[in-house]
Amino acid sequence: MAKKIASARIGTESSELLKELNNSFPFDKALYREDIEGSKAHAAMLAYQGIISNDDLASITNGLNKILMEIESGEWKLEGDDEDIHMAIEGRLTSMIGDAGKRLHTARSRNDQVALDFRLFVQHQTKEISSLILDLIQTCVDIAKDHTTTLLPGMTHLQHAQPINFGYHMMAYVNMFKRDYERFMSSFERNNLSPIGCAALAGTPHLIHRKMTASTLGFDAPTLNCLDTVSDRDFALEILFNISTLMMHISRLSEELILWSSSEFRWITLSDRHATGSSIMPQKKNPDIPELLRGKTGRVNGNLIGLLTVMKGLPLAYNKDMQEDKEGVFDSIRTAKLSVMVLDEMLAQMKINISRMESACMVGHLSATDLADYLVRKVGMPFRDAYHIVGNVVNLAEDQGIDISELSLEQLQSIESRIEDDVKSILNNRASMNARTSEGGTATVRTKEQIEFMQQWLDKISG
Repeated sequence: MAKKIASARIGTESSELLKELNNSFPFDKALYREDIEGSKAHAAMLAYQGIISNDDLASITNGLNKILMEIESGEWKLEGDDEDIHMAIEGRLTSMIGDAGKRLHTARSRNDQVALDFRLFVQHQTKEISSLILDLIQTCVDIAKDHTTTLLPGMTHLQHAQPINFGYHMMAYVNMFKRDYERFMSSFERNNLSPIGCAALAGTPHLIHRKMTASTLGFDAPTLNCLDTVSDRDFALEILFNISTLMMHISRLSEELILWSSSEFRWITLSDRHATGSSIMPQKKNPDIPELLRGKTGRVNGNLIGLLTVMKGLPLAYNKDMQEDKEGVFDSIRTAKLSVMVLDEMLAQMKINISRMESACMVGHLSATDLADYLVRKVGMPFRDAYHIVGNVVNLAEDQGIDISELSLEQLQSIESRIEDDVKSILNNRASMNARTSEGGTATVRTKEQIEFMQQWLDKISG
């Protein structure tokens, strides 16, 4: 039946190899809800316009509802030799209700049908991923709230640089994830246009009502140009890019979690629920979840590059190459949703080892820049001169095997006589952290402002 519907021009049986190459049913069956949703809206519009009868509409709607229940209950398993989900559902419908089922395809093509189904799916998944990102942001904000005074070394080049607080560090990731959320929602708004009614590529002579189907399906409006619409997969590329960027941020955090949970750092302890052991070394507790998250970033990047490569040389309008648009998107969406959920859960249950973080601040002379700034303010010294003097102070501390903050006033004055006893408060790591009160800085007061801003944003979005 499916062959007769889809292949009226072809007079001989297709090669078995062609059937296998051409068959998208094993993966595009994931679009069955969207296909049924779109078909019901299309049928309602056809009846409203007088293109099919109300009796046909009732038969089509009831039949599609029954098919949905069959699929959801498992009564009809989406298996067989149908070419795609569209032909499978149409064939099932026609076998149930007869000629009325054959009228459903009036004024549409599989070109605009698949564009609709796929876009609806991407739009639905965009909303789901966005909601999960908000949950992750809230978890990170909650962690930050508890650690606005917890010191740790801020790093550049993975070398100790300046003292910051752990809440401030977590807020850096909050800002990344906020941009991810905004990126997904921007894509949703930009792509919330209905493809149905474009037919093969040039519209249809039937007097259809595209605004009606757009409104029924929750779109803002119909697309503007049908030739572009049936060949457009920007919405798929956007969700792949958004996922790749999200996963890049997750990977960066995962890398830090891996480092922080190592014996060298011991800044955090992952719960036993989110770690694994070794098959040979009984003492091991491996951070497999962040390692897997880091690894899956390469997977979603590959899906993005794959679809970009498929699309780069296609002439208008639809080409069969575009059948390769879905599997990577399905895979990336599954990966992103699972990754965000497991990261959220893992962060909520990990232990922060405050004493280890704070003791690490005594390595690396984190307040060296503060001493240079002190010389600029106190003595009026050019910063570059102060920079070189502090370098000599650091060398002295290194020779003594202590941190710069542990040098005596006499030792400091042996390098620069104009240093006075008020310098000791400057070299204190907590004082150094709290001195950075410029907007966006790490001072506890500024970190709390950032947290308050983000919590208000979350409350507004959620409310």
